[in-house]
Amino acid sequence: MTTDIRMTHPRFFGYGSLVNLTTHTYPDPKPAKLRGWRRVWRHTQIQEPAFLSVEPCDRTTLLGVTAAVPNADWAALDERESGYLRRDVTHLIDDAVQSTAVYEVDAAHYLEPVTRPILLSYLDVVVQGYLRVFGEEGADHFFNTTHNWGPILNDREAPRYPRARTLTAEETARVNAGLAALGQPLD
Repeated sequence: MTTDIRMTHPRFFGYGSLVNLTTHTYPDPKPAKLRGWRRVWRHTQIQEPAFLSVEPCDRTTLLGVTAAVPNADWAALDERESGYLRRDVTHLIDDAVQSTAVYEVDAAHYLEPVTRPILLSYLDVVVQGYLRVFGEEGADHFFNTTHNWGPILNDREAPRYPRARTLTAEETARVNAGLAALGQPLD
């Protein structure tokens, strides 16, 4: 007898690098929407590059993915998301069948108004995920629903992000165009 993983395991909502399905092996990834939260870059004391996080915002619905956390074993995901707090957002996920959590940077780590650089290698991974899951509209959605942009550190030639991916020429152009539209052109 097989069990339906959607009915037996809690889920997480990914809104950044977890949307790029090549960065993890969590089962049953599905496109999803999270109501009442928006993406925001957080500048912290625990690392030099900025963190991508979320914060409550009644006016925003985020596109992302949910995936199962087998046997509710959160340890590996909590380690990957160190510096973040896990929040229950089950009631804010459209069509949620299982309990669902989202990760938000712990406010105890904020360093604002100081700004930290955003790693381009990280941003590339996130936008590649949105393009592959949601298409051009997904990339637009990411740029339009992400706040608190800071300086971009162009580390494409020597990526500092540990899960960096190689982008196609089209994906690279899309990331560059999104940044240019925000007034963040690359040198």
